[in-house]
Amino acid sequence: MLDANLKTQLRGYLERISQPIELVASLDDGAKSQELQGLLEDIASLSDKITLVRRDDDARKPSFSIHRVGTDIAVRFAGLPMGHEFNSLVLALLQVGGHPSKESAELIEQIKDLDGDYRFETYFSLSCQNCPDVVQALNLMSALNPRIRHVAIDGALFPEEVEKRQVMAVPTVFLNGEPFAQGRMGLEQIVAKLDSGAVEREAAKIRTKAPFDVLVIGGGPAGASAAIYAARKGIRTGIAAERFGGQVLDTMAIENFISVPHTEGPKLAAALEQHVKDYEVDVMNLQRAEALVPAAVPGGLIEVRLAGGATLKSRTVILSTGARWRQMNVPGESEYRNKGVAYCPHCDGPLFKGKRVAVIGGGNSGVEAAIDLAGIVAQVTLIEFDSQLRADAVLQRKLHSLPNVTVVTSGQTTEVHGDGSKVTGLSYKDRNSGELKRIDLEGIFVQIGLVPNTEWLKGTIALTPRGEIEVDARGQTSVPGVFAAGDATTVPYKQIVIAMGEGSKAALSAFDYLIRTPAAEEPRAVAAAEAVG
Repeated sequence: MLDANLKTQLRGYLERISQPIELVASLDDGAKSQELQGLLEDIASLSDKITLVRRDDDARKPSFSIHRVGTDIAVRFAGLPMGHEFNSLVLALLQVGGHPSKESAELIEQIKDLDGDYRFETYFSLSCQNCPDVVQALNLMSALNPRIRHVAIDGALFPEEVEKRQVMAVPTVFLNGEPFAQGRMGLEQIVAKLDSGAVEREAAKIRTKAPFDVLVIGGGPAGASAAIYAARKGIRTGIAAERFGGQVLDTMAIENFISVPHTEGPKLAAALEQHVKDYEVDVMNLQRAEALVPAAVPGGLIEVRLAGGATLKSRTVILSTGARWRQMNVPGESEYRNKGVAYCPHCDGPLFKGKRVAVIGGGNSGVEAAIDLAGIVAQVTLIEFDSQLRADAVLQRKLHSLPNVTVVTSGQTTEVHGDGSKVTGLSYKDRNSGELKRIDLEGIFVQIGLVPNTEWLKGTIALTPRGEIEVDARGQTSVPGVFAAGDATTVPYKQIVIAMGEGSKAALSAFDYLIRTPAAEEPRAVAAAEAVG
């Protein structure tokens, strides 16, 4: 099952196991069970601390558990954890085998202290780059707390189960049989959702923080670069991010990042976060900004109010809040999101195998999505608002060569239809004739660009009609001491490498502002000093 090179690498990792573990298999006579048995035999042969046992006692076949001998610690995979999930398998072997996690001691203790019995089930697909974060987080929680159980399920191998539970997007997580979450979630997010007091404790901690010299809002490529460049100047730097990594986390393949021929979004996001943590940067994750309050006096402190109830203060602020997928904003879209309306063809495409889908958008992302989906689904209808596709010519040639793809131009999507639980079709208007048409289908993939995450800044700084933050050549906004960078700004060409450069520039501009602008005493401090005098 595993080639010689992979076995050699895996053997090296498995040397870190300190406690004996069992691989307990449940198999049938199918081909996938035979593949799984081969995989488990290969793994067991690489370490004398691993034994393979076949019990066939689990309802899901093929599946297997990784069990720490003599304890209640275990995790389970239903299916073959290859592709994006192979790393999840390796980590599970190590963690159940006693190898310590690199997570903070505080977070580990928080997991161990969770009170209650938690039975998690996660549906994933092998092509999903978002799923490993969820699978690995829940596996680690199971390895740390014996009252937590987790099974990761390859939805493609259990289609009847997926249909019955109406799983139409991955990752989808159930807790004790009830829906818990959909989409990418990190360990901190999952724990915070379970620990009801976590938000208030974190807000109380943030309230005690001293003012920063530079405070970065947003943890994507622009924000990470800004934080690194600011910290290298030796000034007090903080970064508050709702989701460290931002839109990069949802990017499947990155092939135009200079000097790196190919990488994946989650890998780049992890590298960015580690690079930031290599410096003295106060990283505050899972923090969503709600309001920006300009300094009361020149050179004074700028305030950023957070959704959790705390407020941060800083002499300068760099806004790098990025962008998110643009929605169609038609009836039925929100109602059927993750019930047939999807935004990631790589993640959710395998769930629509043999079904009919539409792709909305004729740019590069839309055409690429249609090409990818054509190899999985029965029929793809691509709908473009303009009179012609906007994708590169090479992509259009490939698209038109596919027999199960229909292209509709001058089409305006008007409504998403469903039966209350899932998508059943969509309607669009022919912009040439005005005729309304309906397509019966099971999935809709929206690929119509991005919208900046700047709603919370309206009325505070200058924004374009599209919501982009207006910046000058130095990254300065309309508010003194407030800079901005990345996809949320008016800088053209929304690219990772450009966002990184803009973030670095904004940090340098903020530092220049600091050395040229004397720090002002806050009005309250001045009043208090006068009262004492």
